[in-house]
Amino acid sequence: MADRLPPELWSHIFDLAADEDTIFYPGLQTSMAQSTWFKSPLRGWTVQTPKDTISIIQRRSYATKKAIIAACRTWRRLGTEFIVRCLFFDDPTKLRHLCDILDRDPSLGWWARRLHITHFLNGRGPRMDDFEKPLIAILRQCPNLEIFIVDLPMSSAFGPIVDTLSMSCRNLRTVHWHVPSELLSKVIWALDTLLNLVAVHLEFAPAIRESDTITLGSAQDVKLKLPHLQQLFLKGFSQDFIEQATGWSLPLLRSFSFDFGSNNVDVPDVIAFLAQHGMTLLFLDLYCIPTLDVRTILDLCPFLATFCFNLDWKISPLPNPDADPDEPEDEAMLPITLTNRPHDHIQHIGLHGLLYAFGVGYAAAYADADPVRTMMVQRTNERNFNALNRVSFPKLERVRVLSPRVLQDLNENDGPAVACFERWERWWEMCTRMRVRLEDCSGGVLGNLPPDPDEEEEYDSEDDEEYEYGTDEEEQEWKGSVSLAELRELLAECRRMSEEGEREQSPFQFFPHPPTF
Repeated sequence: MADRLPPELWSHIFDLAADEDTIFYPGLQTSMAQSTWFKSPLRGWTVQTPKDTISIIQRRSYATKKAIIAACRTWRRLGTEFIVRCLFFDDPTKLRHLCDILDRDPSLGWWARRLHITHFLNGRGPRMDDFEKPLIAILRQCPNLEIFIVDLPMSSAFGPIVDTLSMSCRNLRTVHWHVPSELLSKVIWALDTLLNLVAVHLEFAPAIRESDTITLGSAQDVKLKLPHLQQLFLKGFSQDFIEQATGWSLPLLRSFSFDFGSNNVDVPDVIAFLAQHGMTLLFLDLYCIPTLDVRTILDLCPFLATFCFNLDWKISPLPNPDADPDEPEDEAMLPITLTNRPHDHIQHIGLHGLLYAFGVGYAAAYADADPVRTMMVQRTNERNFNALNRVSFPKLERVRVLSPRVLQDLNENDGPAVACFERWERWWEMCTRMRVRLEDCSGGVLGNLPPDPDEEEEYDSEDDEEYEYGTDEEEQEWKGSVSLAELRELLAECRRMSEEGEREQSPFQFFPHPPTF
């Protein structure tokens, strides 16, 4: 049967079966990427983060491709290129094995387009610096590499690795690096040599040396020009990077994400960065504990379609011009406004924080120890949420609670706490009146949780009654060989499903434009 179809058709079928469109998309995941539900035998329903989902997709794709090349010699010959197109390692020690394979057959590296290295031990395993030599040897044999993601911290190995990338991987479009803060100068020089980058994710770990002793040297005065960069994601101690990037040329920057974690001091000057680059942005995601000036930020980014911020921020209200100066008003009684003027383009708003809003999980335990703080945060949530109105955002379509932890806590508690249920109802009614969809991080309606095990069994029994089983004659028809007509129908169905999948909401949809060169 394998010899009755042309190789080009088999390759197309294998391409559809591998389902690698998401894997090879140049944009990196943002906070608006959807989480998914997963039913664990031990813990029941759990929330899988987008990072977990992309790892599962890569493992599933690899399993499919491995089954293809194991079918017969013809499929092995035609499917080998698909095996090496996406190289995913959750154990860096396997890099040495791949290095040996490429040494035996260097032509395989020509097909590699994505290299993703992570570790299932979540930082407790070997260091990336221990695998510098095999990784460099692999990169030298992958001239068509487009996506390079390393979730593990790199230190001394970073310089040699990026030198190899700049010399051997001219088609590189997407990078994800995790480095100590003192390697900022090497990061700048790396970006200076990789001018075709479309998406960059940089995670800066705390400096190993004292920050006062870190100098940029000649990189201090480099004015980078990244003509193709559309997405920039900064996480961790990015103060010095943002200060430098404020003066760079980023003409196509459309998406900017900033995650400062739980740090409370030395917040980068994000507003100065947005003053230079905010005019072109369509997506903006800001997460930090200290409050930022939301009204000024939205003025600097007039064309945003998606805006994510921390709903726990204590945003000051606009001053009342009619107030008596001798009798100052109580700010707690004034309404919050997120904009100085209506923002005509924002359609999607993502909400960080909200751990205290529904009285579940961590907040429920913390409320007993410090009820005053819990009450203050909840009041701040209320005032900020009330500011999400049609007056400030006339085109608003979707409000999404971004924290997977909040959704998991809601599920484990079977919904909001009794004392906080009224808050959820108010927010729901407010969004319904505005015809705005209120979502959780999975993209589902906030409050719609997976069914209990008893309810699920009831649903399964009802579904079983709807199945119709074929007759013996119908089953006999399937025992024969597959005809070409049936293969054509299968191929047409694969195309139809692929087109429908492209029309559905993608977890990477907020990466604004595909790269053009």
